Amino acid sequence: MTHYAFHFDGSRCTGCKTCALACKDYHDLGLGAAFRKVYEVTLGDTTRQADGTFASTCASYPVSVACNHCADPACVRVCPTRAMGKDEATGLVAVDEGRCVGCGYCAMACPYGAPKVDRERGCSVKCDGCAERVERDLKPVCVEACPARALDFGSVEAMRKRGDHASIAPLPPPAHTRPSLFVKPSADARPAGDPAAAVVNPLEVI
Repeated sequence: MTHYAFHFDGSRCTGCKTCALACKDYHDLGLGAAFRKVYEVTLGDTTRQADGTFASTCASYPVSVACNHCADPACVRVCPTRAMGKDEATGLVAVDEGRCVGCGYCAMACPYGAPKVDRERGCSVKCDGCAERVERDLKPVCVEACPARALDFGSVEAMRKRGDHASIAPLPPPAHTRPSLFVKPSADARPAGDPAAAVVNPLEVI
């Protein structure tokens, strides 16, 4: 029984968002809907020195995130109809649209903003880890699309060996839900929960 996880290599990611676009195309998502998002994070400031020159501590880095298929998923805990479930064999979290009533509790509970309520369909929608591809021994489409190979997908054990447990801003501390996401941070990345790291593309990631 293999439980799966994502790995994100911040030292390789260029913020091109090919992963997000490939996901939208594969799942035929409409305008305003996205299962994977790329945070653009900035920090630091520029100050004028006494001699008239300017000094800068500014830095920026991207963070690619989808559903993290957490070991203790908040969305599953709060779902009143048990429409949100975690597959015992793979660990992937998915929505049973036939049971979902679109209440939005999952969307409110998830600290990563993964589930969204599709008002036209009347149910929640989210990344399912490309479960149908995983069944065919393929990786999620976002992973295969990444030109810099900054994303990977495999067993929790294998991904854990390659990075820290989702401990990167702007994500919350991993203790909340124990996400199946492991990260190799870039040199400028700040730890999870650091308020100095500001997301500058909020309209893309809500």
